[in-house]
Amino acid sequence: MSTMVLIELSVKPESVDGMKALMKELLPDTRAYDGCQSVDFYDNTETKGSMVLYELWDSRGHQERYLQWRSETGTLDRLGALVAAPPKIQYFDKVDA
Repeated sequence: MSTMVLIELSVKPESVDGMKALMKELLPDTRAYDGCQSVDFYDNTETKGSMVLYELWDSRGHQERYLQWRSETGTLDRLGALVAAPPKIQYFDKVDA
């Protein structure tokens, strides 16, 4: 069953354009990563710097292995320089309803 991951980012106001550019660079590799079904990036229309990644993965384990890879490659450090606070990561399992 799929796992949905919601990652809330509080981006520094001066880094919003940089975050958008970085996501354009990174997301093609994310979408190609083993277990990734889809990933979309959203910008809050009312609150500058409030951004969300909406991800669908085969399992939580797939997404956690992906995050480990991004950490090993230094990508999380690049992202960390653009945010005002640590990201809030939530995992959701699909309910058959």
